[in-house]
Formats: sequence, C-alpha cells, structure tokens
Amino acid sequence: MKFTNTLIKGKLIKRYKRFFIDIKVNNSIVTAHCPNTGSMMGLLDKGNNVWLTKNDDPKRKLKFTLEIIEVNKILIGVNTHRANRIVEHGLKNKLFKEFKSIKIIKPEFKFSNDTRFDFLCDKNIIEVKNVTLFRNNKDSEFPDAPTSRGTKHLKKLIDASKKGFKTYVLFLVQIENMKYFKIAKDIDKDYYENYLIAKKSGVQFLAYNCKIDTKQIKIDKKIKITND
Repeated sequence: MKFTNTLIKGKLIKRYKRFFIDIKVNNSIVTAHCPNTGSMMGLLDKGNNVWLTKNDDPKRKLKFTLEIIEVNKILIGVNTHRANRIVEHGLKNKLFKEFKSIKIIKPEFKFSNDTRFDFLCDKNIIEVKNVTLFRNNKDSEFPDAPTSRGTKHLKKLIDASKKGFKTYVLFLVQIENMKYFKIAKDIDKDYYENYLIAKKSGVQFLAYNCKIDTKQIKIDKKIKITND
C-alpha cells in the first residue's frame, strides 16, 4: 500500500482524548487525528519522530492524520484504518502463501446480524488484527489493552468454523524487523484463553510482518507465533 501524499515529519508532543495528538512540525504545533484508539503502549513518548499525512478536504476538522511513529529507530505503522488496505493489497498480489490460490476477495463480510469479518476469500474468513506492541527488539505482541471485541471475534470464528468456513486470524505486524509474534496474556488473559480454545476448534492463526517506510507499507513475510 503506497501513500498517495508525501508524509510530513514532526515530533510527538502528546496524545489526548484518544483521537487527538499534538505534533511539532518545524516551528509550529499542529493537532492531528489519531486513528489508533488503543493504548499505543510504549509509543507515545514525547519527542518521538512521527510522520503525518495532510488532507485539505474543507469538510475535515483535522487536516493531519498520524501514520507512523519511530521508537528506538524502529518504525511502527499506527493508522489502524490502513490495516485492511495493506492486507487487501497483499491478497491481490499473492503475498500470503496461504491465500495464493483464492479467486474472490470480499471485504467486510457480514457473517451475522451483529458480526462482520474483514474478508471472505472464497470459503476463507479472515479477521485482521493490527499489531503495534513490542517490548523488546524481536517480539511483537497483541493486544496492547484488554479487548472484549477481539474475544467476541474469536468466539464468532469458532461458530463460522462449525458452519464449514476455513477461519483465520491474521495478525498484521506493522513494526519493522520483528522476528516473532505472541499473544500478550499478561495484558488480556481472557483473550489468550479464548485464543487457545479457538485454536483447538480449528481457527488458524497467522502473523505477517511489514516493510515500512515513508513511501509505502506492504506485507513482508510470515513470522512465528510463539505461544503454546
């Protein structure tokens, strides 16, 4: 997925009210939209380098959107709204070895009255989880805060498996150079326990990392999930 506009570099000042983040750009301070409503654990230190996109649509209250944060010289893609676009680009360009033979890609698949999954690809249901948490230089983790919504999706994927779908959770690791992925069970024990149940019930779990720069973010390669 290529950025259509040149990214603007700045320095992080602070995030507040979940959706707002103040950034120093040159000698000015701008308020940008923060599309990641999670905790963003470990990413929000004052002075971190960040990159923004600008949109001059007069209907927008905030012209800038946070896209990338740099922590310890590692780039992290933090715009969760772009996760499905990155995955869709990967599906269309055969970058996932598990899905190279698919013929139909249907985003926003309505499974039930209260549940949509991110993709239906032939008979494969794919639910995407964006990953931005790392606490060392090799292990990426999810979630970065308790996620009742994520647990609900696991239970619905079990239902879908029983109905004949092949079901996947795809952890999209938008963190440079991560070698492994694991469920952060110390952050959300309930999600971890339901992960184990879902795995035994036939739900498959994949983790892929990304190549990230200020021109594009794209799928790189599959990485190992290290949970039991």
